[in-house]
Amino acid sequence: MVEILKTVGKDDELFAAAYLFHSKDLIRDSSEWIEKTFGTSVKRLVEDFQRLMQINNKTRQSDGESGAMIQPEEIRRMLLAMCTDLRVVVLRLASRLQTLRWYANTDAPGADRFGRETLALYAPLANRLGIWQMKWELEDLSLRFTQPKIYHEIVRELDESREERLLFMEKCVKLVKELLAKHNIQAEVSGRPKHIFSIYKKMERKHLRFDQLFDIRAMRIIVDSVEHCYEVLSIVQEHFTIIEKEYDDYIAHPKPNGYQSLHTVMTDPEGRPVEIQIRSRAMHDFAELGVAAHWRYKEKGNSNKDKGAEAEEQRVAWLRQILAWRSDVEPPSRPGVTDDHVYVLTPQGRVLELQNGATPIDFAYQLHSELGHRCRGARVNGAMVPLNTKLKTGQTVEILTAKTGGPSRDWLNPELGYAASPRTRTKVRQWFNAQQLAEQIQTGRERLDKELARLGKTAVKLEDIAQRLGYDKVDDLCVAFAKEELSTRAIEQVVQPSEAEKVEEDEIHMSHSRAAKGGVLVVGVDSLLTQLARCCHPAPPDEIVGFVTRGRGVTIHRMDCPNVRNLSANSHERMIDVSWGNTCDALYPVDILVVAKDRVGLIRDITEIISKQKQNLIGMNTKSVKGDAHMRFSVEISSTGDLQQTLALIREVKGVMLARRA
Repeated sequence: MVEILKTVGKDDELFAAAYLFHSKDLIRDSSEWIEKTFGTSVKRLVEDFQRLMQINNKTRQSDGESGAMIQPEEIRRMLLAMCTDLRVVVLRLASRLQTLRWYANTDAPGADRFGRETLALYAPLANRLGIWQMKWELEDLSLRFTQPKIYHEIVRELDESREERLLFMEKCVKLVKELLAKHNIQAEVSGRPKHIFSIYKKMERKHLRFDQLFDIRAMRIIVDSVEHCYEVLSIVQEHFTIIEKEYDDYIAHPKPNGYQSLHTVMTDPEGRPVEIQIRSRAMHDFAELGVAAHWRYKEKGNSNKDKGAEAEEQRVAWLRQILAWRSDVEPPSRPGVTDDHVYVLTPQGRVLELQNGATPIDFAYQLHSELGHRCRGARVNGAMVPLNTKLKTGQTVEILTAKTGGPSRDWLNPELGYAASPRTRTKVRQWFNAQQLAEQIQTGRERLDKELARLGKTAVKLEDIAQRLGYDKVDDLCVAFAKEELSTRAIEQVVQPSEAEKVEEDEIHMSHSRAAKGGVLVVGVDSLLTQLARCCHPAPPDEIVGFVTRGRGVTIHRMDCPNVRNLSANSHERMIDVSWGNTCDALYPVDILVVAKDRVGLIRDITEIISKQKQNLIGMNTKSVKGDAHMRFSVEISSTGDLQQTLALIREVKGVMLARRA
């Protein structure tokens, strides 16, 4: 491990931590001994590294027999968030590389599992940190273990060892440097023979054969200005054989992510292609550290950047500074790395990303709403804790549940700190709202059953009553009745006409009752059965007309009723004159149509007006249309004069746009 770390840079504290991380198995009170002997920084590195190893073992248990990483992005963020000194990530990368080298030398079984884990978790970390010498070896060894057939095929195709490729690139770099020096151009020239895993990914991504690849060997030239970029391109084209179809000008036409560079491919005297990238220093810095950073557009799963990813980038940038400056000066003070998340583990090793300040209640609801409802206790790292305990990154949380029951209203109290997440509070409120709705349905059904029993109509189906009153479901009818939005008189009026077995004496009684109360008188005829039309609901002093029905007496319509026009045209001989009798004590049902901007308390305000006007509300139906409430109220009035006054008051209610007689 130490030899691997030396390739990254000189850091005695990292080297000491690499030697000492197993000391806890050999020395009693090893943390105290390390701090006393080597200092606080080394002790912190060792402890953080030990914690990372423990977390890695837990998450590996959750990945099943295949060994494939289920949550690589979440685990990467958790590992970075856990480290107080982010150099421990480099320590972990060196440890993993040494493990892969050991498997390569021993051919021991189980290497494929470590290879899959490395490709999902550790190689991307090395890529993001810019530790290329670790990255290519981690990827190549992992490919060797996970795809041995493909790996050896590419090795055979290369037809040369990596050392030979490195030697070839050194010669190319030296040749180009000398050429640019003759033209007095200051440039940084570096070569990078493409490693085996990168060749495999490009062949897979672009569906290419090996002989179609032109960037197996690549050279990067960094100059001071855009003008020098094109000048270098001209020099290269003048002195080398160029493959014209492989030229790309990303300076004049940048990639969508802002990446800029000149790309061309030259060949040596033996015909071996070398890709050349030419860019300015500003372009290079932007490509490495800006939004076009190499890892951002070549790794998957990072297209949608969230706050957790932003915090990860801050840590990566900080660690890059440490790696670059450690050997020269003191490392910079840690910048304000802000992360609004904590990363905790389930007992099975699954990583959950929660917002900062999350509690076991938030953890339970993140896993499953039902688990949150039945949560009664929690263990954090095996110890019982209160449910409002603030969780920390790296902790393992176990939820204790009851078989039945629900949340506590205390969880909604922000001062008690049980729920940090708005999602958790919403779930708790939804549970209580559902309980309240269930209670209202039960109460309404019991009241309906009692009312129907009082009326002797227990055989009537509640579905029929709901349909006649304009409700889609029986539950809606029960809720309205429980909230007293429907009167018992409305139920009575619905179930009485539904009885088909009306005896003749009941009809005579109704007719005489109407006459006695000053109902409708048919001119020239006495004691004739009459009924008010339901289509227009006439009421005094509306102008009215009668229509003689077959077997049901005379139906009374308003003169302006649309149905009267059809009846008059088709059955004119059955239209008769009628007039209002004594209407002192009579009540007449009418419908009111109200259209208003929907809001909380709207129905209450309107029904209060109807109640204050001493008018009986016998039915109501509402629906929402594009944010507007369309409401129909059925009320009993003695005359249309009373109705006009009610309508005038309703029009003054906040949000009402229309109020008229239906």
